[in-house]
Amino acid sequence: MTQPIRLLRGFATVGVWTLLSRILGFVRDILIAGFLGSGPVAEAFLIAFSLPNMFRRFFAEGAFNMAFVPMFSKKVEKETDAHGFARDAFTGLGTLLIAFTLVAQVFMPGLVLLMASGFAEDQRFDLAVLFGRIAFPYILFISLAALLSGVLNATGRFVAAAAAPVLLNILLITALSAAWSLGWDIGLTLAWTVPVAGVAQMALVWIAAARAGYPLIPKRPTFTPELKRLAIIAAPAALAGGVVQVNLLVGRQVASYFDGAIAWLNYADRLYQLPLGVVAIAIGVVLLPDLSRKLQAEDTAGGREAFNRAGEVALALTIPSAVALMVIPTPLVSVLFERGAFDADDTAATAIAVAIYGAGLPAFVLQKVIQPLYFAREDTRRPFYFALVAMVVNAVLAIGLASIFGYVAAALGTTIAGWVMAWLLWRFASRFGEAAQFDDRFKRRVPRIVIASVIMGVALNAVYLLLLPFFGIATLRYLALAVLVTAGIATYGLAGQLIGAFRIRDFKTALRR
Repeated sequence: MTQPIRLLRGFATVGVWTLLSRILGFVRDILIAGFLGSGPVAEAFLIAFSLPNMFRRFFAEGAFNMAFVPMFSKKVEKETDAHGFARDAFTGLGTLLIAFTLVAQVFMPGLVLLMASGFAEDQRFDLAVLFGRIAFPYILFISLAALLSGVLNATGRFVAAAAAPVLLNILLITALSAAWSLGWDIGLTLAWTVPVAGVAQMALVWIAAARAGYPLIPKRPTFTPELKRLAIIAAPAALAGGVVQVNLLVGRQVASYFDGAIAWLNYADRLYQLPLGVVAIAIGVVLLPDLSRKLQAEDTAGGREAFNRAGEVALALTIPSAVALMVIPTPLVSVLFERGAFDADDTAATAIAVAIYGAGLPAFVLQKVIQPLYFAREDTRRPFYFALVAMVVNAVLAIGLASIFGYVAAALGTTIAGWVMAWLLWRFASRFGEAAQFDDRFKRRVPRIVIASVIMGVALNAVYLLLLPFFGIATLRYLALAVLVTAGIATYGLAGQLIGAFRIRDFKTALRR
């Protein structure tokens, strides 16, 4: 099997499972929106749930794994003691997180204020503190699950790691349904389900890693020279992750001063995270270990091929998604979320944020494509410096424009800062030589992808106007959205094939193999 086919197959495996997780995440958020709307319980839970997810970016998918995966991949390539290194890392990370979780329980009121100071002296504050203390242990289990997933991904096993997030959404959907039918407190039920889901996710990937020959059984913590090197490499990535979280904090702080805005931005985030998650996560999970192994083997040509094909696939899927989010945000939000406590005003407010986030979608995906060039070479410092610049841009825009645009300023800051970060990563990646250069096929296809996406956008707008009356009929709006989305996919696929933006047979070949 050739390298591009292997990459595409890996992308497809991770992408399909991530897509399923995101779809179930939509179902979860649709239920939350229907039962709780944008009210205080919804906002309190969303802030509480975001706390462990914020810090997991430091300890899991962000800093730790960006440093751990290249080091582990190179040990696998050289057939050194990869298992011992992974076990030491697992023990060290677990010890650190247990201590951190205990400290967070004590300082939970301060953490809630850090996330949403607009909750002060509001019923949302006490609820968020309570929910936060219950949900926070999730960080321990999900971070260890992320490390185990890194072990699996680095050895070419993607299924269990990609499937684990599905468990979270299945359990939350089940809990929501049970709470509604049995009359339980919905907020408390959701909060207690979060750590339970973390245990389930960790168990799934631990069993898969053990079957792959890596049973990571904790031992007495030992700070080995390799762990010291891991910490040194991870530190700048942790700081970069911290900068990203500061950006999110700024957005939530701005939103917390506008009633309902945290919920609006969260639901908008769910929509643009669907393509972002499916594409960016798949690219990052597959590309980083692949690049690390090729650099270890001094295969520059193979690294360049992997980088270019990853970028090509990412943009072929992302640019049309971005156009769709900008052209038809209202029908998307209306059909998916508008029911129960979520009304037409909520739809209008959320749709604006969706369109703005959509404009930044290609930038967020490009970051995931370019960053592995740095991390595979254990360069975590430069992305940190770029993240600092993006943080300043985000803070200036989100805070400075809040008095003019209200909660929308938070989305504007996020999108513009995303493009700044992507440009800086691309601008300085040239120092990595041939492996970081775009090849002729990439340069030829990307402009055509843009043209095909614009054609699709025009078609989407025209079809939406034709179907507009049906979106106002409760029994037909789901069918109308399905027709609209199908028309967009068909138009993009046909236009892209005709003008040479991509070749559908490439994807078919990858899936068959």
